[in-house]
Amino acid sequence: MTNSFSEFARAKMFLIIGSNMTEAHPVAATFLKNAVMNGAKLIVMDPRKHRLVDFADLHLPLKVGSDIALLNAIMYVLIEEDLYDKNFVSSCTMGFDELKKTVEAYPPEKAAKISGIDADTIRKVARMLASVKPVMVCYTLGITEHTCGKNNVMSVANLQMLLGNLGMEMGGVNPLRGQNNVQGACDMGALPNVYPGYQAVTDDAACAKFEAAWQTTGLSKKTGLMIPQMMDGLVDKKVRAFYIFGENLANTEPDIHKVEHELASAEFLVVQDIFQNETTRFAHVVLPGAAWSENNGTFANSERRVSRVRKASEPPGVAKPNWWIFREIAKRFGHEWTANSGKELWDTEISVLAPNLAGIKYSRIEEDGIQWPCPTPDHPGTPYLHHAGQFTCGLGRFTPAEWTPPAEVPDAEYPFVLSTGRRLYHYHTRTQTGRCDGLNDLLGEEFADISVSDARRMGIDHGEVIRVKSRRGEVSVKANVTPEMPDGMVWMAFHFREGNANWLTNPAFDPFTLTAEYKACAVSIEKI
Repeated sequence: MTNSFSEFARAKMFLIIGSNMTEAHPVAATFLKNAVMNGAKLIVMDPRKHRLVDFADLHLPLKVGSDIALLNAIMYVLIEEDLYDKNFVSSCTMGFDELKKTVEAYPPEKAAKISGIDADTIRKVARMLASVKPVMVCYTLGITEHTCGKNNVMSVANLQMLLGNLGMEMGGVNPLRGQNNVQGACDMGALPNVYPGYQAVTDDAACAKFEAAWQTTGLSKKTGLMIPQMMDGLVDKKVRAFYIFGENLANTEPDIHKVEHELASAEFLVVQDIFQNETTRFAHVVLPGAAWSENNGTFANSERRVSRVRKASEPPGVAKPNWWIFREIAKRFGHEWTANSGKELWDTEISVLAPNLAGIKYSRIEEDGIQWPCPTPDHPGTPYLHHAGQFTCGLGRFTPAEWTPPAEVPDAEYPFVLSTGRRLYHYHTRTQTGRCDGLNDLLGEEFADISVSDARRMGIDHGEVIRVKSRRGEVSVKANVTPEMPDGMVWMAFHFREGNANWLTNPAFDPFTLTAEYKACAVSIEKI
């Protein structure tokens, strides 16, 4: 997030796009709902009429995968009607002419045919966004899990720069992270292209610094593999050993049949996790890690806040802290890592090697944590980024994007579009929440959400078992007939092994990020 959760209470307007916050991020949703009840305006762009829409001034039920066309049309109106922030654009950005040229091809009438949102509503939204300053934009996986996910994000950033809503409180571009500490994992370099603190592996100086600190030589200056490339490599043997840490890939990756074949093809597979799960079935070695509450350490949340995590109980059996497991494996490779705790790792290595984390020491995060960048020990942290329009790269760069349809669209054989996500009572593949009887009582199986009119047309009753089928597989689940759903759409989650949406989803990926298109594939539904 460029901004902070504490700003929600003072925000004047929210634009929420591709995010079912009430179920996927219920705490953040509470902050937002409180703000709305205190007078903030709310626009929701989402195909479904989910519960957040009850609080919205305006809901745009756009067609799945049409975000770029809709955003471009809003920017078309802002420019055509001279409603954009000309001072911010001229002094803080570059590439406006290219953006203008691109969005000129998306008048509201054209975007209406693509998105399903009528032209007058598009103009109304543009005028609403221009009437309040600043506007806070939040999004989640409904934007990123598309074959055009990167371009979706860039389009959101284009809109906020055009409105001049960056570099100030109660504005910004705010992705709500999908898992506990996913921000922290990225901060620590769990990405194929950066070292800790987002220092590029292709940078000679960064490479030399980490070689010296880690007392090694020959660190690669090439960007590493992403998960789909790793999985493909297991089959063609370009990847011979695979180490999975805290991921249940056998349930979370698209097209489970394909994923199981890839995992079964691994020459040597190590899984490090806190419980047995569907992926450990394929492992040659399982390393039992300690859970978050069984170890002292840090988390970094969506707003870039690094906070302490304190041990509540001892790890069971032979389970060990994850850093300890990594250190012991390194020892077998001939490396002696001296740090003996999360505190030592942070104070003597992480904060020393990552400039944006240099000022964060354990002694400073005893209470509420600190938001990076925090470059020095006397720095208070950074509640919002790009202060006064000063971007890290200098001027903010408009990156215009053309709309592209999903990789797989409905047809005569598969006439519905399937989109996926999370439900309130469970988390991801239930590796943790599935062991809680109370949550299983609240939600003990998967459903397929369908519209009232589709159900009536097909003679499907609420709670009736139906078959949902794609080109990759099929599942039998109960129908959840709900007015939240638009016609022609099916919505499912991936919490349960039986009825998992990922038996159906399409392994098509964004060409830049290699994020899978979980939010769009073609399916059929039928009575059983």
